[in-house]
Amino acid sequence: MRSTHTTINPQLSRVISETGHTDLIVVTDAGLPIPPGSERVDLAYRPGAPAFLDVLDTVLAELVIEGATASAEIEQRSPQVLSALRERLDPLGIAITLVPHREFKELTHDARAFVRSGEYTPYANVILHAGVAY
Repeated sequence: MRSTHTTINPQLSRVISETGHTDLIVVTDAGLPIPPGSERVDLAYRPGAPAFLDVLDTVLAELVIEGATASAEIEQRSPQVLSALRERLDPLGIAITLVPHREFKELTHDARAFVRSGEYTPYANVILHAGVAY
């Protein structure tokens, strides 16, 4: 058993360990379409659980990131989620790039993996751009 208390899901732990500089990891709500053939770490077990922010916090605790992208529609439809994203990323010096949802979905096709939460809040999705620790 791991000695850390962050990521105990074996698939998620492996994905984070294998992620390299510039790889994209998408933390998603329950409804974002995941392209066929993409790796899916599906953590959802009922509507709303686990929450998007809980999943994001777990990934951020172990993954070095240098950028983030979200759907521009989050500003109007789920401003509380955008605010929570900024609370987590601003202290890391990470700006969130907002793009139209259609473009966001296109960008996800280049993702290394998708980590799916059970979140039912619209546009609760973010693409994390992996960085390096040095």
